[in-house]
Amino acid sequence: MQVQEGGGSHRLEAAPRMKAMRRGRCARAITGWAITFWAITVLAFTALAFNAHAADSASFTDTQDGDFDTSDFLLHRKGVMPIPIVITEPAVGYGGGAMLLYFSESLEEAGSAPREEGEKAPPNVTGIGGALTENGSRFGGLFHFHTWDGDRYRYLGALAHGRMNLDYYGKLNVGRSYELKGTFLVQQLLARVGDSRWYIGPRYTYFNSTTRFTGDAASELSSADQQGRIGKLGLVVDYDSRDNMFYPTKGSYAEIEAQFARGWLGSSQSFDTYSARGYTWMPLNPEWNLGVRLDGQTTSGAVPFYAQPSIDLRGVSRGRYQDKTALVSELELRWNVTPRWSLLAFSGLGKAYGRWNSFSEAPNVVSVGTGFRYLIAKKMGLSVGIDVAHSKDQNAFYIQVGSAWR
Repeated sequence: MQVQEGGGSHRLEAAPRMKAMRRGRCARAITGWAITFWAITVLAFTALAFNAHAADSASFTDTQDGDFDTSDFLLHRKGVMPIPIVITEPAVGYGGGAMLLYFSESLEEAGSAPREEGEKAPPNVTGIGGALTENGSRFGGLFHFHTWDGDRYRYLGALAHGRMNLDYYGKLNVGRSYELKGTFLVQQLLARVGDSRWYIGPRYTYFNSTTRFTGDAASELSSADQQGRIGKLGLVVDYDSRDNMFYPTKGSYAEIEAQFARGWLGSSQSFDTYSARGYTWMPLNPEWNLGVRLDGQTTSGAVPFYAQPSIDLRGVSRGRYQDKTALVSELELRWNVTPRWSLLAFSGLGKAYGRWNSFSEAPNVVSVGTGFRYLIAKKMGLSVGIDVAHSKDQNAFYIQVGSAWR
């Protein structure tokens, strides 16, 4: 989750009012939000922990180092939890809302029945909420995450409806305002392959929308580019060997997905989307850690303009650079100054090309930045902090929960 200034990203984001980030990633951003709801849950836990600090200060002090720590609160909390939502996304302006989360069991209870190989399962979670922003954008939605058989099967379902006031840059590289209204649905079921670290399964996404340019129209777009329904069925393959899902120090995470939009799936037009992302963390010594990220997405067919791939880097407004294909690489160096505090330095390179520009013509989008983390829940390996990033003509800051890579 992130807060961005002058740029944008798929998490809680804050920034001054730059109109970037938008459409191209709107459908994908909604999907990403649903799939990564766990990060939202963790941030919610942390916020409540701070609020509850006065009521039970003893449970927020680590017995070993005496520092502030929310591990006990997070591990034992269950039931209904009201969560405030703060939005400072530059694409839609400042705003806020609320969410209710229901945990059928605490993290400790979920982990008390480990699978045969000794690994723990996450708790089942249901959520409902909504928010609005100063530029008139608004949304509401609900989701449910469930595991069975000791985390051998993972289900995720989400339904949302909203109206977004955004900008599209396209071929002219000039922002043109438009309104995107629609209803979004995702259904996903993954199964563990044997006793391995691999998961595989189907994912169905549906987005029924209407679009309307409120100022200058994007003349380079055809009617097919602006069709309003997306119905996609795809295959998802996940691999996860991270030592911690929130703020890893070693291991890797990878996801490969192929999705196919067809009329019989509810889509207005046929197109294909292929995406792959991988992150790895390597300890250089007890104090230093290197992270490497590769991320790519490509499309074929009549893809709606708001679903085009775009560059996703800290310091770069998501949706600002869109095309048929988007590629991103990023390095992050971490210095563990103390057991609780760490400092980060990162840099990324992205390129969007294929329709409006060839690979050689497309600009190289570079970002650099720095940040810090505080280990707020030692038993869970959960850290919080701030990242500050810069790219051409843009500056950004992000409030982070765990790693920036989702």
